[in-house]
Amino acid sequence: MIVADTNTIAYLYLPSDYSDDVEAVLLKDPQWIAPFLWRSELRNILTLYLRKKLITMSDAADIQQQAEALLIDNEYQVSSLEVLQTAHEFGCSAYDAEFIVLARDTNCQLVTADKKILKAFPEIATSARNFVASGF
Repeated sequence: MIVADTNTIAYLYLPSDYSDDVEAVLLKDPQWIAPFLWRSELRNILTLYLRKKLITMSDAADIQQQAEALLIDNEYQVSSLEVLQTAHEFGCSAYDAEFIVLARDTNCQLVTADKKILKAFPEIATSARNFVASGF
């Protein structure tokens, strides 16, 4: 089981330099978890793609539906206090802190491409490529 941040989830459905690595993560460990926040963040990403006319409304709806199916019964509420403390202590956003707190609370690896998170939390955060290559 891994914590997948929203960008990791998005890379599964939207072409990027990270898509192949993220697909390999899914093959290695298909049980992904995330805080409920991921839904809004993914909708925000899809809205940006819609504005830029990179996808259609039908594409956006399909991607959101597929992602929700992937994470069904694997969404978690995290402690607001822990999120605030983590964001304050490490200078990250509350959004990022939600994923970090979930990874800590569940003792799971957080798979992310966020360089700031990878640097600040090497004990719990890993890139998709490193996750696939590792023994996790």
